[in-house]
Amino acid sequence: MPSKLSPQQDQQAIALIRGIAMDAPLAAKSGHQGTAMSLAPLAHVLYSRVMQHAPSNPQWVNRDRFILSNGHASILQYSMLYLNGYGLSLDDLREFRQWDSATPGHPEVGHTAGVEVTTGPLGQGFANAVGMAIAESHLRELHGASTVDHRTYVIVGDGCLMEGISHEAASLAGHLKLDHLIAVFDDNKITIDGSTDLTCSDDVPARFRSYGWNVIEAGEIGEDCDKIEHALLAARNNVGSPTLVVLRTHIGFPSPELTDKHEAHGNPFTAELVSSTKKVMGIPDEPFWAPDEVVNAYRTHSATRASEWMSSWSSKADSAARATLEAGNAIDEASVAASLPVFDESTNLATRQAFQKVLEATVNSVPNVLAGAADLTGNTGAKLPSTSGYSSSNPSGKQVYYGIREHAMGAAMVGMALHGGVIPVGGTFFVFADYMRPSIRLAALSKARCVFVFSHDSVGVGEDGPTHQPVEHLASLRAIPGLQVIRPADPNETAQAWLAAVAHNGPTAIILSRQNVPSLTKGESVQPGASVIHRSTAPVATIIATGSELGVAVDAAKKLGDENIQVNVVSMPSWDRFMKLTKKDRDTILPPTMPRVSVEAGTTFGWAAFATHSVGIDRFGASAPGNLVMDKLGINVPNVVSVTKAALAE
Repeated sequence: MPSKLSPQQDQQAIALIRGIAMDAPLAAKSGHQGTAMSLAPLAHVLYSRVMQHAPSNPQWVNRDRFILSNGHASILQYSMLYLNGYGLSLDDLREFRQWDSATPGHPEVGHTAGVEVTTGPLGQGFANAVGMAIAESHLRELHGASTVDHRTYVIVGDGCLMEGISHEAASLAGHLKLDHLIAVFDDNKITIDGSTDLTCSDDVPARFRSYGWNVIEAGEIGEDCDKIEHALLAARNNVGSPTLVVLRTHIGFPSPELTDKHEAHGNPFTAELVSSTKKVMGIPDEPFWAPDEVVNAYRTHSATRASEWMSSWSSKADSAARATLEAGNAIDEASVAASLPVFDESTNLATRQAFQKVLEATVNSVPNVLAGAADLTGNTGAKLPSTSGYSSSNPSGKQVYYGIREHAMGAAMVGMALHGGVIPVGGTFFVFADYMRPSIRLAALSKARCVFVFSHDSVGVGEDGPTHQPVEHLASLRAIPGLQVIRPADPNETAQAWLAAVAHNGPTAIILSRQNVPSLTKGESVQPGASVIHRSTAPVATIIATGSELGVAVDAAKKLGDENIQVNVVSMPSWDRFMKLTKKDRDTILPPTMPRVSVEAGTTFGWAAFATHSVGIDRFGASAPGNLVMDKLGINVPNVVSVTKAALAE
């Protein structure tokens, strides 16, 4: 590996990073410079001495992954991407936090080369890193260390570690002994409100040791590049556990006025404060100071290191494994479709049970699935039969046991998907989607191919009562842009939902029933989002249903037919897929000239976009047998018949 930059170049680079960390927020009149300033030496050492990364090939499959969990310090990462030659220019830095710039307020994956995950909501990036480390260890075991062998580095702050998700994720990582995961705790003892003494008395090193982590208390070395490197290399060489490096830093350093002050966190320095700090650093008092000789030397150094790493890897990596990894998560949709099970009309099965059969049937056509659940593996259908569990002693296993950690599971799945090489599937009860909502939202924002499996999808859960009976959750998930939401009505729609999920460029939520449902379709409604599955010769109304309520809708249509009232029944498993159709096609399925009655065991919120009248549940449920709760709350044939007649009368 090439020699390090000279001590003089080290100091010039750090000064350049700190200058940009002040200049960009000043230009934007918005941003967080204090943390970026104090972490400049750490970032410099990571990028120039420790991490294996390739600016000319940001998607190189064996690169180390870097995550800035405290994403408000984004200007730190942008400065490093600029210095290393990832394609950012000084003009991009000048456009920090501006419309359509490559340097948004928080790092966004897919928007800026070199950014691995979307961070900002504190703690999420840390849990993403755990997922990336899981994916790496699994792929390393499958393909061999000559092909897959890289670390995940994540910087976390006090805020990340206060958020509850960090406790779940750290506990899981320690249990799984993810020794290719290295977290650096920026221990600056400052939050927006003031000193951490206001809110927190945690012994962070003791906490992480209790989780089974290796902890390096590096102390006051934040300005010493050699000592930072020594600590990071010790972390990299640790075997058998993830490592937390506790690095004492001073927010806003070396500002004469705001070092160690909470005002340095989120208030852009004034021009006067920037000038006084640059004077201390000994650099010109000019905006975006970046001498060509400093930048060129840095980029040459970075490119040389990258070239040697990639050349060495190319000579050692298994060619077949390399091809598989570089193909990413590519799916042969025809092969998946051919492997899907087909359920005949006699099948009466809960869709959660059907989903498990679908996973088993497609294990060869979708071989890169890592399935798991939050202590509900058998209950949710998120189980790969005939496969072993993923663990520290068996990282090739394909079944991940997340424990009762929905927060961490959701965010880890996002990290796994963005790492590449695996498709994460994670299950829990639908009502607990609330625990995962921040991660689901970030999955959609990141276009991460995660498959969130939610079973026990309605008041049909029954005796567990309203705490466990989702009513508002479908509306809640449907409101998230970019999240594909599918609530299949029967086993065949469940099979097609899986095909739609693995073919989707982004996350999917599949909503499954606890109770058995009859097989009423061939799955034809999933691809377009909705289709007519019960057609009358001269319909005067349309009944629209999702999930387990399709059977109620069909029975209601038959009852109305007995009274010479002809209606069509539409199965509508996916609003978002339906809305991708042309208006003409939508109107063919749901003619706007006749009444349209929706039937769904959840809140009616949002149904006005498709239906003129709705049968739903705009209240919480109750504790009783599921079929009784459904009946008492109006999810029954007589009520659907009554509402349809009333709609026609109007």
